Amino acid sequence: MQALIENNTWSLVPRVEGKQPIGCKWIYKIKRNVDGSIARYKAGIVAKAYVQKYGIDYEETFSPVVRMTTIRVLIALAVSKRWNLYQLDVKNAFLNGELEEEVYMEQPQGYMHQQYPNYVCKLQKALYGLKQAPRAWNHKLKNI
Repeated sequence: MQALIENNTWSLVPRVEGKQPIGCKWIYKIKRNVDGSIARYKAGIVAKAYVQKYGIDYEETFSPVVRMTTIRVLIALAVSKRWNLYQLDVKNAFLNGELEEEVYMEQPQGYMHQQYPNYVCKLQKALYGLKQAPRAWNHKLKNI
């Protein structure tokens, strides 16, 4: 939740007539160490995008995907040329993608605002589960 707040993922706004907010749900994971012991507990919010309607809530869905053969060729080339290889892992990657559409979401369970319980979250950043989340992340990568 802290990452969502720090990234200005949404702002609370009054419900907009004619705009149906999508729901969200919490997902939970247990991260384990190599020996199987519990390293930490993780929780995240996922948008219930199955209610999104094409042309209203999103225009396109696109996610660049790399074939494994392409990765193997690049690794072989790097080895033959003695290049250094680096790995990059972006934490909360989808939270960095800006949304172009107006998407509203219900407030997450357990985090209802005391003063504004009937307000909804106007998403400014992509959330996991949104139809356009991969596209928003791809646009962000192009601008880096």
